[in-house]
Amino acid sequence: MPRKKSNIGRSTRNTKKQATRRTKETPQQQTTRLESNRLRASFLRANETDSVRVVRVTDLRSRASSSRAAEKPDERAQRLDDQRLRQNQLRTKSDLNKAAFNYDKKYDYKIHPDVVIGLMNVVCPHCRAKKFQKETAGLCCSNGKVHLPPHVEPPEPLLTYVSGTTKESKHFLQHIRKYNSCFQMTSFGATNIVKYNHFMPTFKVQGQVYHQIGSLLPVPEENPQFLQIYFMDNVEKEIDRRCMFSTTTNREIITKLRIMLHENNCLIRDFKSVLEGATTDDFRVIIRADKKPSNEHERRFNAPVASEVAAVIVGTEITKRDIIITKRDQTKQRVAETHRSYDALQYPILFPRAEDGYHLELYQTNPTTSAVTLKRVSCMDFYAYRIMIRDNQSNHILKCRQLFQQFIVDMYAKVESERLNFIRYNQSKLRAEEYIHLRDTISNDKEAANIGLKVILPSTYTGSPRHMQEYAQDALTYVRKYGRPDLFITFTCNPAWEEIKDLLLPGQQSSDRHDLIARVL
Repeated sequence: MPRKKSNIGRSTRNTKKQATRRTKETPQQQTTRLESNRLRASFLRANETDSVRVVRVTDLRSRASSSRAAEKPDERAQRLDDQRLRQNQLRTKSDLNKAAFNYDKKYDYKIHPDVVIGLMNVVCPHCRAKKFQKETAGLCCSNGKVHLPPHVEPPEPLLTYVSGTTKESKHFLQHIRKYNSCFQMTSFGATNIVKYNHFMPTFKVQGQVYHQIGSLLPVPEENPQFLQIYFMDNVEKEIDRRCMFSTTTNREIITKLRIMLHENNCLIRDFKSVLEGATTDDFRVIIRADKKPSNEHERRFNAPVASEVAAVIVGTEITKRDIIITKRDQTKQRVAETHRSYDALQYPILFPRAEDGYHLELYQTNPTTSAVTLKRVSCMDFYAYRIMIRDNQSNHILKCRQLFQQFIVDMYAKVESERLNFIRYNQSKLRAEEYIHLRDTISNDKEAANIGLKVILPSTYTGSPRHMQEYAQDALTYVRKYGRPDLFITFTCNPAWEEIKDLLLPGQQSSDRHDLIARVL
């Protein structure tokens, strides 16, 4: 009797019925059927003998070879693509730990979920800031605890100049730091300032950053500088003086900016008003560090409603953070970093209306009840809130390119100063006297008085000796567990990544938005 032919690959009545039944089954029925088939196949393969297994594997190889020999070029290309896709799907489910030691050049690692950054489409429910999916929830407003008023749109012509849409505005943005230097009211200084104007413009400071302010009027036979230029009697001479700071500035732009600042900057208006009422040269002017708006709670952050500048009267209470300006002398005063006008005096292009910056009278709010709490807003939280991207409001600070870079560096120095001050004045809370190096010093010298007023930086402060020591110990631990390293890998950020380029404003380059580069990296 002849052997019955196999029905594999043939369209029979039973196979058609089976295909019809499978098209009608629900997803749950399909999952149950496939799981049953897996269990049955696993049971049969677990109980098959070696000879049966050899026959099955040989038969599978023979059929696969015959099928591949008969396939067309397009079918082969499709099969290889499907195979790569299956391998990539399996790899995306796996961990990338130690993947560098098993690098596969055929695998596209950028599609792995641990590598893909995604779009900036996560919107904070409290402040409406846009974030990447894996960024922390409290990055923008500490989960609703920080609430600040929105940015005020700059007046014309500054609004057009920062747009970068016209030839004049492109020139302005290219030299924006020089234009700001023409109008700044305080001097900017640091222990060391490093500037790189190559393919990736960079502004760095080393050491301590400080702002200083002088008198309202220069002494005889001295040229006016910074704030003093605003009160020159001759308008043309004032413009000539500002144009002397740089040969690349445009006189017409400086003239328009001068008119704008004299009309909109409340500090300049108040200075001029006080100066006009002064009859002698021995009076002083005060800018309050902490003001209380009329008919408002002192902890509420709101726009200026009264003059911030006033003449000093005998008996007036003055705090060490207040700015005291004389009418005419050569003395200079350092502006406190926590003064509300610290930013506006140095960056009139960023704050043309002299908007308040960070100060100590900002308090957090309860995100549930919106009630003001007794906990202050930190410097880092304040500026993190200010540089966020929001669809419902325009942020002209992000359009200011190199001036924005200088501002960020300056404010980060302020953040670091606040952290250091906290550590300095909370040594007892940090239990600094328990640190082993301090105990060793006392045991060796026998005199605790010889230690002086040394401030111990904890390991949580980045760059401190204890922080670096912890890193060294971690490195030794890795060597002890995995052996000596074979690779020295440096993580860098490519400014051409799509996640960065998609968020650039019109006319911007990646070098203009270090905030995006830092967030993506």
